[in-house]
Amino acid sequence: MAEPTGPHGPPASERIVRDEGARLDFSAAMSYGDYLHLDTLLAAQHPRSPAHDEMLFIVQHQTSELWMKLMLHELTAAIDCVAGDRLPDAFKMLARVSRIMEQLVGAWSVLATMTPPEY
Repeated sequence: MAEPTGPHGPPASERIVRDEGARLDFSAAMSYGDYLHLDTLLAAQHPRSPAHDEMLFIVQHQTSELWMKLMLHELTAAIDCVAGDRLPDAFKMLARVSRIMEQLVGAWSVLATMTPPEY
């Protein structure tokens, strides 16, 4: 038995769910903030002085540490790919490491907005 449809077939949302497996109800799903542990991440800055620029210093260094963690993750996986003769995967990971390095170098320009005494 065919499912009931309107004059132009089922509504678009029903077709998307049926044909593409899309999910429309996210009420029981983990939120973006929960997935990324944003409460913890955004509460991890604890300046030890009243200096305004200390927050910049902390965030700059914390983000650099996160980028370096990702870089080590990618380099470790790239080594495994080379050892397993999966060179295209290794090249992709090494290209990502190159972009991470660009991010790290470029981010220092923000810290350069501090004067030496503020640092």
